[in-house]
Amino acid sequence: MSENIIRILIVDGSSLSRQILSRILHDEMAEVEVDLCQSGEEAEQKLDKGNYNLITTALMLPDMDGLQLCRYIRSSNEHKYTPVVVVSSDADKRLLQEGFKAGVTDYFDKSDGYKAFGSFIKSFIQSNSNLVGHVLFIEDSKTAAAVICKILKKHGLKVTHTTSAEEAIDLLEKQHNNEIDKNEKSAQAFDLVITDFHLNGTLTGGDLLYAIRTRFHYSQQKLPVLVITGNDDQTTQVKVFNAGGNDFVSKPILEEVIMARVRMLLLIHHQFEALQQQAEKMRWIAATDSLTGVRSKRYLLDNGEDYIQNSANQPVWAMLIDIDFFKKINDTLGHINGDHVLAELGTKLNQSFPTDMVIRFGGEEFAVLMINLDQKEASRQAEKLRQEVEILKPAGVKITISIGLASMQDHPDSNLTKILALADKALYHSKGNGRNRVSIYQSEGIKVSTIHP
Repeated sequence: MSENIIRILIVDGSSLSRQILSRILHDEMAEVEVDLCQSGEEAEQKLDKGNYNLITTALMLPDMDGLQLCRYIRSSNEHKYTPVVVVSSDADKRLLQEGFKAGVTDYFDKSDGYKAFGSFIKSFIQSNSNLVGHVLFIEDSKTAAAVICKILKKHGLKVTHTTSAEEAIDLLEKQHNNEIDKNEKSAQAFDLVITDFHLNGTLTGGDLLYAIRTRFHYSQQKLPVLVITGNDDQTTQVKVFNAGGNDFVSKPILEEVIMARVRMLLLIHHQFEALQQQAEKMRWIAATDSLTGVRSKRYLLDNGEDYIQNSANQPVWAMLIDIDFFKKINDTLGHINGDHVLAELGTKLNQSFPTDMVIRFGGEEFAVLMINLDQKEASRQAEKLRQEVEILKPAGVKITISIGLASMQDHPDSNLTKILALADKALYHSKGNGRNRVSIYQSEGIKVSTIHP
């Protein structure tokens, strides 16, 4: 799960309202997880177990009113500063006044419509999301640390405090190693570093900055650093920026000043993360055939050679699949129905070969690169697929498929192009011998699978 997922808790006594509100939020926001509660008691139980970025509640619940729930939220440590939006169509002046005393952040008038609710929450999240984050804070002064930690937590930030650059580097190294091992960012990863420039001990704040930028290779966008200095002379400022700091604040710390800097740097970080996610999403789109949901031919060309040459995948089998008489389906039933057939067959292939590479090879033709199979098992899986497709009736259309197989075991010197060409010849052998069957291109030549009845 992406670390930037927005978690929202909806509390409403009406099952229909809960479902509509949830559906609207999913339609309006891509990165959202919605939990639903029908009562205040159920909401309290969920709040005790998990963290949320936003809570919405009806004004009247089956077991309590929304303001009572809000007071419970404000009394908790985890959600003391979590925004609470009351969703109601009858919020009179008295309730509005009591609501803000109870800790209500905002109201939404349900009479404006559900669609307006989605836009309202999306706008609300966008204007408040830049203060979601985990801060690594390094300060050896107990007094300064206490003051700044209190400020950061007051604004809803998670804070990990250390007193030395050495300890901070150890924490960052664990984070860095986790990212390499899992190829993703941990939910406990840091979004911002705040450090005093002058620290007691062997390493200074400048040394910490150097490690962040050169040892761990975190850019100023990926992991911004705010430096606290004891003075604001230009020499110190130059040292901060040369060491890789994004910005600095001078002691004594003013809440308005440090939070303005923190807000800006977290916004930079979150925008960078959003761009990375968008880039990854675009790579996924390019690698996936949008109609069928299997990998694209572009993905095969970029990754197929390494895949079939990988010793851990041997023996590798190339399987080419063609829908028999597909042109007749398009001509008689229309291209829309033809697309539905392709889409359902793509789903079937993904389900049947979850650990293999499934490709839309072109038109009505698919390819599967199956790994770690001997000839008997490869033939069995191909025949099983052929029989299941024969009774599948995708989009209500009866279809059959012809299949061609070729193995790297039989043709060890083959590259991707050659092994697919051999599987293609086997496919045409199937089509030329009556279709709806499996043929194998073995070292001694092509023959119809003996498993076929």
